[in-house]
Amino acid sequence: MNDPVVVGVDASESSGHALDWAADEAWLRSRPLHVLHAWFGETSRVPAGQELRVAQQDGERVLVAAREQALKRRPGLSVTTELVDDHAREALASVSERAALLAVGARGSGGFARLLLGSTTLHATAYATCPVVVVHPPAHGPGKGGVVVGIQGNGHDDPALTFAFESAQRRNLPLLALHTWTYPLISGPGHELPLVYEEGHIAADHDRLLAEVLADWRERFPDTRVSTTSLRATPAKELVSASREHQLVVVGRRGEPRGPLGRLGSTSQAVVQHAECPVAVVPAD
Repeated sequence: MNDPVVVGVDASESSGHALDWAADEAWLRSRPLHVLHAWFGETSRVPAGQELRVAQQDGERVLVAAREQALKRRPGLSVTTELVDDHAREALASVSERAALLAVGARGSGGFARLLLGSTTLHATAYATCPVVVVHPPAHGPGKGGVVVGIQGNGHDDPALTFAFESAQRRNLPLLALHTWTYPLISGPGHELPLVYEEGHIAADHDRLLAEVLADWRERFPDTRVSTTSLRATPAKELVSASREHQLVVVGRRGEPRGPLGRLGSTSQAVVQHAECPVAVVPAD
């Protein structure tokens, strides 16, 4: 099944960056590109009594321009468009069920300039059933590095690793596997944990864990240049820092399903909010 790469668009500059990224990704994957615009909710910016007609016409113009932009960037790409009578967040969550990947801009036309990430984008990263790439406008052009993937080492990394290795292979980019750790916490009386930890020993254990996680992947992708970093730090801070020099950051999504942002955990949320390059959020199950 040749599921498309889907990109949600509006009239914002951020949406244009997402469209370019999605067109490139569809081309690299040899998949069609599907461009979606949800016009419902855009009616507050037009005169009373003309909401339906004007919003639909504006949506049609957005899609025509988006298709032209995608074909100009990637001539010969198969591009379809869809105007949806729904709110953007519901439309994106629904289309994710038949998409290979969903791309969205960091902030839409209805967002506030002071916000780092639009509410629609945040909702998509939390509830989409396919991987979601949040495309941040480039601050200083594409980074000189390649793909960065955050690794927890808890047995749930495979989907994110698959996405990261395949992305690096398609683009002929190096891959950096980033793993962070902290000292164990004493959770209460009766737990026989040492009061003093030898940082060197703990660091060596995590180095071994990272090597074990990556062993099979190195064999499966022998042509991908892989480097590793394992350090005592918080994951979000290090991934955001890495985003300044790399072209794609990949994180897994495995938060509390009944939380305020579905399965989008605190690390994933912080990275998509503050990264300076595109961020792929990959569902862990």
